[in-house]
Amino acid sequence: MTTEADSFPRRHARTQRFTLGAPRSFTVAPDGSRVAFLRSGSGDDRANSLWILDLPDGTERPAADPRALLAGAREELSAQERARRERSREGGAGIVGYATDAAVELASFALSGRLFTAELRAGTTRELRVPGPVIDPRPAPDGRHVAYVARGALRVVGADGEQDRALAEPESEHVAYGLAEFVAAEEMGRSQGFWWAPDGRRLLVARVDDTPVKRWWIADPAHPEREPVNVAYPAAGTPNADVRLFVLGLDGERTEVGWDRERYPYLARVHWSAAGAPLLLVQARDQRSQLFLAADPDTGATRMVHADEDPIWLELFPGVPCWSPSGQLVRIVDEGGTRALAVGERPLTSGQLHIRAVLDVGESDVLVSASTGHEAHAGEIGEVHVYRVNELGVERVSQEPGVHTATRAGDVTVLVSASLERPGARVQVLRDGKAVATVRSYAEDPGLSPRVTLIEGGARRIPCAVLMPRDYPGDTPLPVLLDPYGGPHGQRVVAAHNAHLTSQWFADQGFAVIVADGRGTPGRSPGWEKSIRDEVAAVTLEDQVAALHALAERFPLDLGRVAIRGWSFGGYLAALAALRRPDVFHAAVVGAPVTDLRLYDTHYQERYLGDPGERPEVYRRNSVVDDAGLVDPAEPHRPMMIIHGLADDNVVVAHSLRLSSALLAAGRPHEVLPLSGVTHMTPQETVAENLLRLQLDFLKRSLGIA
Repeated sequence: MTTEADSFPRRHARTQRFTLGAPRSFTVAPDGSRVAFLRSGSGDDRANSLWILDLPDGTERPAADPRALLAGAREELSAQERARRERSREGGAGIVGYATDAAVELASFALSGRLFTAELRAGTTRELRVPGPVIDPRPAPDGRHVAYVARGALRVVGADGEQDRALAEPESEHVAYGLAEFVAAEEMGRSQGFWWAPDGRRLLVARVDDTPVKRWWIADPAHPEREPVNVAYPAAGTPNADVRLFVLGLDGERTEVGWDRERYPYLARVHWSAAGAPLLLVQARDQRSQLFLAADPDTGATRMVHADEDPIWLELFPGVPCWSPSGQLVRIVDEGGTRALAVGERPLTSGQLHIRAVLDVGESDVLVSASTGHEAHAGEIGEVHVYRVNELGVERVSQEPGVHTATRAGDVTVLVSASLERPGARVQVLRDGKAVATVRSYAEDPGLSPRVTLIEGGARRIPCAVLMPRDYPGDTPLPVLLDPYGGPHGQRVVAAHNAHLTSQWFADQGFAVIVADGRGTPGRSPGWEKSIRDEVAAVTLEDQVAALHALAERFPLDLGRVAIRGWSFGGYLAALAALRRPDVFHAAVVGAPVTDLRLYDTHYQERYLGDPGERPEVYRRNSVVDDAGLVDPAEPHRPMMIIHGLADDNVVVAHSLRLSSALLAAGRPHEVLPLSGVTHMTPQETVAENLLRLQLDFLKRSLGIA
């Protein structure tokens, strides 16, 4: 018999969705002698240690243990470090990130705002006594120095702990050197703010000035004695931070890197390797044009290497742009209705592959992750594979069905593989393509195997996952729960076991659960993703309805009892469903929704809808709070549970409060569940556990399920 203590909601929360104890953040030594990685000690241990896997014998050893280094003291995080973790959705503790020198012999990391280094060959650690709180320490490629950020200053210290000094100090409280601004970290996938030169003598350093950005105040009404937190939030149509880039030398030199920042204000990517000059990717504010620039570190002058334009928008990708070892530009391009890998001016892949990221660029090939392109999509729903690509062709590295990614240096590849057949992910170390070791995982077994069918629904072949109760005999129609994300950068229909655990738990409570990745979600084609431009609400909702009706022809679905639940974009979609299609949806759980699209950030919102000052009607028709359905007395009133963390600095609680006010003014019944002290991540164990239970109770009440 399942007890309350070992119930799925409790274990799901305690293990942070069964991710604790799983190895992650791999770095391969270029000589193939060892692999560094992070892992906590068990499936409910949040504190990550730094580990080394020695090759070729495959033995593991700890390189740094946070409990020993802190001598049992409680971990203390600065406000800036908490913000960095929120941007990266980091819910762990201990050593949550590290960086190494080029040889992977010296690692550095911050722990409780203090700077530590680890000698990875010897397995010894030491603290460098420097001003703190320390953020994002990174060794120079030669291992002789460590650069880090403290109180907005970019500082450097010798690896021996001597000669600590500031290379750049903030000119005001709104300036910081060496950190990524909000939209870079939240929306561009750029978490770094400084980059070492290959010779370790100087750095490229971003200077971020938040002075132009409007200030918001985030308070916790449950604690009126606490001061509100002041945050710089660049809402759509308002000013962004001013971002500049400098070359800072260890000898004190300071040179600004110049480009047309008025036309291309977004510093999206920076790459500096021995293969060429520093490489920048800068983007126009409307994200329809961008420049690849090579910078002269001596003068700061830049020259254009390549320019891109797109009438809709230009996507950013992990791992590119960069130089190949021979000095050719490596990038991902929209080509012939798919995403292709280009080296130099030549695309090396065709429509059979939809390239998603560049994982490594070697002497003879490029390692990428990709899904099957639109021409071959149906055969591998939800799969992502690792491929080797060069001018001779394409070779798939990952073989079993599932979702794969990899890290590589030299002839050693760490392949991380998830599948529908087993929980968690398997980590194999390959040398020249042959498995030589496995990295152990301490993650808990969920004790629950999803009964999932991956299928395409409707004329648009919308990727769907259908989950039925594990004890369902198959003879009676079931109430339906749509469980989507449904928006950009959020693929939910994946061929991986753990991705479907929460959906299966809801299914086991008596629902047929449907997860549908309609237009706008990643993985199929550029046209699929970009078809939501200007019509985010209409297109994404239309595809959820189309998927539901198509699947009803093949599965026993009770279309008289249909609910939808979602978080963030999924919460927005759930609110749209209840308000605009009450003929289809009968209840909605609306979690942390973006309801007034003018209140979300510039880089995200303007990509899809443009500038609200120039296109107010586009924002109106896509925003939930401006929906005519709120006040139309002819429409049925569908029950809605609105959930929001009061400490959310990404989707601020004003979104839910404005929705509730509009519903109240229209006389529409709804429930509001405020979460005190909770951010967009909801990492708190009791909160995460009880949210599942409260949602289930609401859904059963609303649909009349005993």
